[in-house]
Amino acid sequence: MHVELERVNNAVHLHAKNEDGVIVDIDGSPDIGGQNLGARPMQMVLMALGGCTSMDILSMMQKMREEIKSYKVKIDAERATEHPMVFTKIHVHCIFEGKITKANIEKTIQLSMGKYSSVTHMLNKTAMITHSYEIVVST
Repeated sequence: MHVELERVNNAVHLHAKNEDGVIVDIDGSPDIGGQNLGARPMQMVLMALGGCTSMDILSMMQKMREEIKSYKVKIDAERATEHPMVFTKIHVHCIFEGKITKANIEKTIQLSMGKYSSVTHMLNKTAMITHSYEIVVST
């Protein structure tokens, strides 16, 4: 795995590019000289957590032949107040819409968060990670 980051302005706006050429904008908050032209690094860590666990959950649900009409993840986090300002609490909330078996949702979330999600395992070294879900009834 390889990524490259390159500064694109005279402040802290960066382009991060992976080996496939996909570019992600990263920037800082205005109080450190950023211009909000991209996600902040710690926001990207939470996005990585949501993406990693979602890949697990969605692929397992597909193998279980569950009919997911829509899927969304909301993540809330708290950080330490002293440096290093690591995450101390993270809550992952998955929202499913469709004809889905509750037991399969619980199983896939448990497998992802407890075994498969690499990002979860890295973050749980400093943060208490909790999760919940809801099922929105399809119309």
